[in-house]
Amino acid sequence: MSAIPNTYLTADQYLARERASLEQKHEFYRGEMFAMAGASRQHSRLTFALNTLIGSGLKGKPCEGHGSDMRVKVDPSGLYTYPDLSVVCGEPAFEDEHLDTLLNPQLIVEVLSPSTETYDRGKKFEHYRKIASLREYVLVAQDRPHIERFVRQEDGSWNLTEANGIDASITLALLDLPLALSDVYEKVEFDEADSAPETPAAAPADRAGI
Repeated sequence: MSAIPNTYLTADQYLARERASLEQKHEFYRGEMFAMAGASRQHSRLTFALNTLIGSGLKGKPCEGHGSDMRVKVDPSGLYTYPDLSVVCGEPAFEDEHLDTLLNPQLIVEVLSPSTETYDRGKKFEHYRKIASLREYVLVAQDRPHIERFVRQEDGSWNLTEANGIDASITLALLDLPLALSDVYEKVEFDEADSAPETPAAAPADRAGI
C-alpha cells in the first residue's frame, strides 16, 4: 500500500472520495489515504473459498457475513480498512445511512500476502483489538496450508490456536464452525503461490504513525 501524496483529508472527505472511486480501494488513517495492493490469483481463490465455506456456516444463525468490499472502521483509532472477510452476529452497526462501513464485526479473517503479512500480524491486529465487539481474528497463509485463530478471552487477552497441514482442521469459535484445511486450500497451487506475488506496493508496516 502507498499513501496518496500531500493529501490530508477529514474522514468525511475520505468517504466521499472512496464512494466515488470505481477502480481502487484505500485505507484511511490520520488524514491520509493508502492505496491497497491488488490481489493475486491465489489470494482470490482463498478468499472465495473462505467466503463460501463460512457463508454456508451462517445458515440458520442470526449472523451476516461480508467480503472485502465491506469497509470496517476501528472507531477508537480512526482506521478505515477492508478485511478479506468479516462477520457480525446480532444487529450490525454502521457509521451512516450508506451502510457500507461496519463498526461492530465479531469475526475478521485476513488472507496473508507477502506485501501485507507484517502489517496484518502487527499494527493492523493492534488496531483490530481496539474494536470492542471483536471476538475472533483469523489469519490464513497463502504459501502453505496453515491457519491461525486468535480468540479474545474474558480478561482481554488473546488465545492462539493453529492448524497446520492439509489434513488439519480448525473450528471458528464465534460460529462453532469447523473448517477443514483441505476444503479451504482445495484450489490452491502452492508453487504458484510462492512464485506469483501480488501487485507491488509500499509495505504498510513502513507507514509513519500507523
